[in-house]
Amino acid sequence: MSLGGRSGILSLTIKDKAVLYAAYMPFIRDGGLFIPTSKQYQLGDEVFMLLKLMEEPEKIPVAGRVVWVTPKGAQGNKVAGIGVQFTGDDEIARGKIETYLAGAVKSDRMTHTM
Repeated sequence: MSLGGRSGILSLTIKDKAVLYAAYMPFIRDGGLFIPTSKQYQLGDEVFMLLKLMEEPEKIPVAGRVVWVTPKGAQGNKVAGIGVQFTGDDEIARGKIETYLAGAVKSDRMTHTM
């Protein structure tokens, strides 16, 4: 796998619903997550992540594409990182996330993106 000349796997552990809510990007087709990182990524970069959700016993492997970039020093003290759109036919991550967030996705609380 190539990450614009870099290789590696992003690992993301989400321990509670508030953190999951702030990271989830339901407005993206197929769903997505904001991943805090200081590494430089470009829109369209393909990434692979291992997602550990709350009390799930196994990490969920998720392939994705960078669709959002919040650079270091962004306005409004936003956390630097990338938004990753889930790709492929893997609905496991999105299904589990939306089950955890049932009822909260339409909330008006602030998130890392919108």
